[in-house]
Amino acid sequence: MESRVPEKLIVVNRDPDGVGWIIINRPKSLNSLTKAMMADLAQGFKSLSADKSVRVIILTASGASFCSGVDLTAAEDVFKGDVKDVEADPVAQMQLCPKPIIGAIAGFAVTAGFEIALACDILVASNDAKFMDTHARFGIFPSWGLSQKLSRVIGPNKAREVSLTATPLTADKAERLGFVNHVVERSELLKKARQVAEAIIKNNQDMVLRYKAVINDGFKLDLDRALALEKERAHEYYNGMTKEQFQKMQEFIASRSSKKPSSKL
Repeated sequence: MESRVPEKLIVVNRDPDGVGWIIINRPKSLNSLTKAMMADLAQGFKSLSADKSVRVIILTASGASFCSGVDLTAAEDVFKGDVKDVEADPVAQMQLCPKPIIGAIAGFAVTAGFEIALACDILVASNDAKFMDTHARFGIFPSWGLSQKLSRVIGPNKAREVSLTATPLTADKAERLGFVNHVVERSELLKKARQVAEAIIKNNQDMVLRYKAVINDGFKLDLDRALALEKERAHEYYNGMTKEQFQKMQEFIASRSSKKPSSKL
């Protein structure tokens, strides 16, 4: 009798057009994360970050929900080591990833799942998606950024309510608060995520990476320092360009100006 090959719980794929996919694939357990899955998820992002053929990463999950959080059957094993090991920390690897990460979220994104969604650069959610922070309910201290990032995205008062009451944040409300970019029917979720990815891929790859970096790095600073950072990186960029590169830029802009602008996202 042939032995069955165990199904991968973190699936990493690459499309020929430059889209990399990471799929959380433990649907029977609502995609709850084991320690091994966390390490595989982290390494998936590290691998796609280093792959020059990949220009945009889409993160999604199989089954009814995106991620129900950490598998608490091994809570001590998971939590005592997760805050320092960058190689096995998916959120740390997402933050180190220079490429745009699009989260395609359906169903529940709970606690660790919420934190992983927060680490994405752009979020597309199904209309039944819900984001829920249960740290306070179960006595779990946040370590993947939820206590700090959410307030910076939706405001401190709303973040306190979401986290201290453990009340679900619906996709529609998350969109109104500026956390989610697009809300679509579940059947349209991956199509919309790919549409956003393709719009990014059409642009200058080097500038996409630089632009993501300056937005993310500047967001950590006050406005005056962030503006200075932008100016500094702009000078560095233009000073490094040759006359031939400037000429190619001008020729490209001239060729594009005669074409119709792309449709809105």
